[in-house]
This record gives sequence, C-alpha cells and structure tokens, in this order.
Amino acid sequence: MGVALAGASAVPLAAHAQAAWPERPVTVVVGYSAGGAVDAVARTLGQALSKALGQPFVIENRPGAGTNIAVKSVIDAKPDGYTLLMAANALAANMALYKPQPFDAEKDLVPVALVGRVPVVIAANVNTPYTNIKQVIEAAKQKPNSIAYASPGNGSTPHMAAELFARAAGIDLMHVPYRGGAQAITDVIGGQVPLLAMNALEVKPQVAGGKLKVLATLTPQRTPIFPDAPTISEMGFRGFEASVWYALMAPAKTPTAVVERLHAEVQKALQSPEVRERMTAVGGEVLPGDRQMLASLLHSERVRYDKLVRDANIKPD
Repeated sequence: MGVALAGASAVPLAAHAQAAWPERPVTVVVGYSAGGAVDAVARTLGQALSKALGQPFVIENRPGAGTNIAVKSVIDAKPDGYTLLMAANALAANMALYKPQPFDAEKDLVPVALVGRVPVVIAANVNTPYTNIKQVIEAAKQKPNSIAYASPGNGSTPHMAAELFARAAGIDLMHVPYRGGAQAITDVIGGQVPLLAMNALEVKPQVAGGKLKVLATLTPQRTPIFPDAPTISEMGFRGFEASVWYALMAPAKTPTAVVERLHAEVQKALQSPEVRERMTAVGGEVLPGDRQMLASLLHSERVRYDKLVRDANIKPD
C-alpha cells in the first residue's frame, strides 16, 4: 500500500512540474554564429516567448561541424523543456551528408513547431549578361559546366538548392564553394564568379544597394522580400521550392505537456504583428502549422537530400 501511495503521489507532482514550466530560463541552441539568419529568427521568437511565459529564452550560439555540435548538445540534454534547438535545413541534410550518420533527427528529437522560411535565390553580378534565369539555362545547355555559381559551402542549403534546381532544369553548373556567405557575396560582387546561390536575407542589402541582381527565387510564389523577382515556377518549374526553413525542436522524451504548451505559445507568437514584422525585417516569413506539418517536412526533406547527396556525390566541407 505504501508503494502504491508513493506512486500515486508522484503523478500529481510530475504533473505540477510540467504545468509550472518554465520555472527558470530556457536555452535555445543555435548551430550558427550570432548575426546570421537562424540566429535572428531565434532571437525574434525568443523575445516573444520570454514575454509570454515570463522567463528568459537565452540564445546560445554553438557553430561548428555543419551544426552537428549544436544538434548533439540538444540531443544529449536533459529532456525537461529547458534546452531547445532552433534548427534549419541542415538538420535534415546532415543525416545524408555525414558518414557515419551523426544522429537520427526523427528519433533523437521531437518537433515543436515550424517557425518560418526564407527563400533561396539565384543572384548575379550586375554586369553579367544574364537578366533572367532562362538565359542561364540556355547558356548552360549550350556549354555544360561552364557557368559558375558561388555558395556558402559544400552541403550548405543554398548549394543543395542550386543542385536541385540544376537537376530540375537538366543543366550542369560549376559549383564554387566558400566557407561562409560573406566571401561568396564579395567575390560575386567583384566579378570573380558570375552567379550566387544564397538565402534572400544574406543578399537583401546588396540587392538594395544595386550591387547584385536577383534572377529568380526558388519558390512557388513571389516573396515580399523581392516582389519584382520572378519565381522558378514562373519559369516553367511549377511546384519547385528550395527554401531555408526554421523550426524549433526539443530532445526526445521531453514531456508532451511541455511540448504542446511550447507549440501553442509559438503559434500565438507567429500570429502577432510584432513577430511578423520582425521576421519580415530579417527577410523571412512566418510558417504557422501543427506539429505533424513539421514532422512531415523533416521526413520529406531527409528523403530528398539523401537522394541528392547520393546522385550528385556531395561531400561536406
């Protein structure tokens, strides 16, 4: 009877602990340096959640190993709702890129909520002869592997997006990988490389300053970031999309009550004009939706990247 009573009393205590969450600061781990797109999205959402839940949401930048260091730190963290991950496409891609597979995101983490996305764009030096993506495709078909494009690195989301586009268009482009977006952008502006695959946030200032021109956004619909830039769908590739997406994840076995509360609070935040305005300011758009939406996206992206990595023999930096 004593054991039964002890077990019965433990249930309300556990329920109270979950209901009381959060009782202390929450850490959101970001696998990228401060100041980048993922960091900006994490801080925007963190501020909203701090205000709503009454506890600080502290952003911890842990770049390295293609975000694997950050992901593994969250997987290994205590599943109590106090350590979260702001993830992007690399979460799905790295399971195919790295051997041995560093983790299984579908088993080791639990989806909390999709947060937003930023389209990948194909941009060009303003002095290149190409004024639209159709001209690039035509030129590439005449001389395969003769047109170069820069990206933030092998296996980066823009690199993968450009390769998916090239395969859809039936062309071969010459990939010039850089260690980060800043130098890639600098060299395209300087004319060393004619084209650039990059997320819209990274190139927004240079396009506004007249140093780069956007040939196409790799999205089905036009983006408010570059409303005048045609989409890849308008060029005949209907339904094609290659965006950078952002999602909040938690360690596997995080209490369902905590995950559901987090999800609900994220949905509220994404509906607020303040968060929408901040997301737009950093070049993104919000993506409200249920948790299954994120689980399905993670799985489909994993399958898509796995095929691309094998077919194109892509290796990480």
